[in-house]
Amino acid sequence: MQPTDIKKKLDSLIKEASIIDHNLAVKLNQIKLWIKNVKSGKLVSKLFVVLFLRQFIADAEIILDIKGSVSEEEQQAFYQEMTPPEKYWYGELFPKWLGDSDPKFYFWRTKLMAGQFSQEDGEIIKSISGLIKRYSGKTLQRYILDLSMATDIIVSSNQEKPLCIQLTSQSEEFSQTKSNDWENILILWGVERGLFLSYNPGKPDFINQIVNTALDNSNYLDMGIYKKLSL
Repeated sequence: MQPTDIKKKLDSLIKEASIIDHNLAVKLNQIKLWIKNVKSGKLVSKLFVVLFLRQFIADAEIILDIKGSVSEEEQQAFYQEMTPPEKYWYGELFPKWLGDSDPKFYFWRTKLMAGQFSQEDGEIIKSISGLIKRYSGKTLQRYILDLSMATDIIVSSNQEKPLCIQLTSQSEEFSQTKSNDWENILILWGVERGLFLSYNPGKPDFINQIVNTALDNSNYLDMGIYKKLSL
């Protein structure tokens, strides 16, 4: 989807959402105003802005499909086709983000537009996600999860309720403030359990360690627990 198409798509989604989902319409309009004065040629050079917009539009379309369903049975049919992380995202976290005030929303939009977001751990998270799927687990990543909800990846294995995980390569002594902020953010968004995982990228097997720890905690970590571990 090209930048000119993105702006047109936002307009059409706003019209549809204004009838079906007021909260989504508000957020769509905020996103539209955010990029309104950015020329298409300049917008295309802003990689993460465009990636976020494409992802947000795709998620908005799914929410509208669900909310626009005629019956409760049709809505449930959508969720039955989803993985547990997808169901958690579309059924709980994304609607909550749409309806609530996000204290970080302005700041990360500014950061994205200024090119100050690089997702340095993107390849690591991609490797982790791929390995989890090889072990029959399920994962989900979203920019909103990362930027607003201190969650790099949602993971599920045997337990239906997925686990929100924040990864950091900082040593434990330097990550204390970050982990405290992480717990407060998860509580703010009503995330019922989470894992803050510090890892050492210098270890040859750190990807496997992360994956095994993520899957184990997704199965056994109790609700109401925000666990902090250092590998």
